[in-house]
Amino acid sequence: MRLRVRLFLFFTLLGFSLPVISNSIHAQSNATISGRVTDRSGAIVADAQIVVQNISKSEITKQLKSGADGSYSVELPPGEYKIRIEHAQMAASEQEFTLAAGEHRRWDARLELAPLASTVVVSAQAEPAPANTVASPVTVLTRKDIDERQEIWLAPLLTSTAALNLARLGPMGGVTSLFVDGGNSNFTKVLVDGAPVNQPGGDRDFSNLDVSNVDKIEIVHGASSALFGSDAMTGVVQIFTHRGNTSTPEFTVIGEGGSFSTRRGEAQLSGLANRFDYSSAISYFDSNGQGPNDRFRDTTMSGNFGWKFSDTNHLRLSLRSAASDAGQPGQTAIDFPTFFQPGQSSDLHDFSANLSWDFSTGNHWQHHVAGTESYFRDFGVDVPFFTFIDQFNRAAFEEQSTYLFRNGAISLGYDYEVENGSATGPHERRNNQGGYFETHYQFGRRLTAIAGGRAEDNASFGTRFVPRTGLAYLARFGSSGFWGETRLRASYGLGIKEPNFTQSFEADPCFPGNPNLKPERSNTFNAGVDQVMASERVKFSATFFHNSFSDMVSFTSCPPPGFGPCSLAVPPGCPAAELNSFGYGTFFNTDSARAFGVNATIESKPLAWLGIIGNYSYDDTRVLKAPNAFDPTQAPGNRLFLRPLHSADLILNATFRRMDWNLAGYFVGRETDSDFLGFGLTSNPSHFRVDLGTQFAVGHGVTMMGHVENLLDHHYQDAIGYPALGFNYRAGLKYMWGGK
Repeated sequence: MRLRVRLFLFFTLLGFSLPVISNSIHAQSNATISGRVTDRSGAIVADAQIVVQNISKSEITKQLKSGADGSYSVELPPGEYKIRIEHAQMAASEQEFTLAAGEHRRWDARLELAPLASTVVVSAQAEPAPANTVASPVTVLTRKDIDERQEIWLAPLLTSTAALNLARLGPMGGVTSLFVDGGNSNFTKVLVDGAPVNQPGGDRDFSNLDVSNVDKIEIVHGASSALFGSDAMTGVVQIFTHRGNTSTPEFTVIGEGGSFSTRRGEAQLSGLANRFDYSSAISYFDSNGQGPNDRFRDTTMSGNFGWKFSDTNHLRLSLRSAASDAGQPGQTAIDFPTFFQPGQSSDLHDFSANLSWDFSTGNHWQHHVAGTESYFRDFGVDVPFFTFIDQFNRAAFEEQSTYLFRNGAISLGYDYEVENGSATGPHERRNNQGGYFETHYQFGRRLTAIAGGRAEDNASFGTRFVPRTGLAYLARFGSSGFWGETRLRASYGLGIKEPNFTQSFEADPCFPGNPNLKPERSNTFNAGVDQVMASERVKFSATFFHNSFSDMVSFTSCPPPGFGPCSLAVPPGCPAAELNSFGYGTFFNTDSARAFGVNATIESKPLAWLGIIGNYSYDDTRVLKAPNAFDPTQAPGNRLFLRPLHSADLILNATFRRMDWNLAGYFVGRETDSDFLGFGLTSNPSHFRVDLGTQFAVGHGVTMMGHVENLLDHHYQDAIGYPALGFNYRAGLKYMWGGK
């Protein structure tokens, strides 16, 4: 009996011991990888997704998340593994390990903010920042927005946001100007991957700016000259091109055709090969337009290439070139036939490049060094009267160093730019430089403050100092329940703009440029609220803005002697023949204006398959001073040209299985305008347009696409005399291969 009991106890003990011994042996044979996930300032990153892949088996072995203190630990059998750490606002980081039995390895991952993420803003501060900590009003458009709306041009895409209005002088390929928050078209600085693409002291013609190879567009409202220098008077628009992020190359080709004998093709190749990421694309557009001399052809090439020396050491080259040829039918809606000149045309060539190096020295210092260049050429023909060539080049060097500390950073920067070119005159050159500082600090979890300033030394107007400051306050946290996150924000800044080359350097002896012009100035204030509701199914944003503009440049002219008095002295060297025939004149800082209003946006997801976006802008502008107005509509008391008091849009997007439908309606209220031909037309009536975009995923990488512009065939004019496109459509196929 005792023997049986002893045997029973022995086998029972053995049964319990074997798993323990087995687990102990197994644990001794396994390897361990542990570490902590932080951002570049050293702050912990909780809930980062950690994915472990067995390289030999090409399969995911484990998935886990970093803890509240940013730490993680994973136990693995011996072998080769790739570990990838991801976070919604961060650029992913990955590393390969070869593990031996019982080995313990440590990897402390330091994540950078992802510049192409929709929740990260790059253009509003010296350093990228989470969107909910930025004080300036910012709108972000992503590749998803572009694909849903099936837009191929940037200009109409921008008008689907609040406070941005367009004027287009022709149905296709006509000069296209952008107005932000009541400012002039040359008050917004435009950048492509960090390279400025405005004409020096001027605007950017959006007529040939397509969105091929573009992943993200940021629109920052308010004066940003403290960071970007001249031209950033009322805002900044920055375009970010695609970066390859898939180990298997991704190849996309698109072919479309449509009304007005329209043809379009696009090809894109991107990928990630170890430390090298690449993305290149070419697109072609050709259309005869809806009337005589309304042809438009455009070829755009784009490339974005990066090399990663380490997680904190990157080199990147971005290139973009657009060449277009457009007929200019003119004001065909009002011109008499004798005035119509079918020989007008415009050839544009725009090029931009940015070579940048971002690296860290130690745990706190982040550096950015870049060289940028942009080139603009416009060759215009008006047979048989004249031809003209405007060509400009901007080349710049910039360096910025940022000291990162917990909850904040201090940035110091310097840039030097050489502008040269000509506007139908002799070649001129202007050298500019500027130094700036910026600091931001997060007080606890709720309040973020930013302050900065810039000393700009310009060859035309000398040295000016412009400050900027702002606050962002998270009044309420939370994503669940009816009332979610509440954010309050306010920002203030001064903006400056240098004169353009004609205003400074015009060589006509009777109508010379004025080398003593001061910079045009803006004073901008924004205050707003962002509210999340209904468990993030509804998002509402409202912003009040007040902008004042002073020292605006105008042209003063005098009639020939004997035709009336004029206090302006005759320019020395003005030939008598020209003086007696045309008079004389030059440029002065004389005008002032103001704009104030409200921009509101609401986004809703009432159903899983339905998304709704609505934007409304109230923009009350006034001319305050204009002693040299050459048209009655520009006199004090009138609203500023082509800036409607009311504008709105409503976008509905529905997704059913493989299909996506996007219906967008745009309303532009009555706006001050002029025919400039003496017909007495002083305003452009309000108009409404509906566009439709759709795509259907057939399968095997094939997608059917379609786009209809002006679905209701509404007849309207973007500017007096220039009819907009009537009903027109495109349809085609997209094929995508790879991308895993």
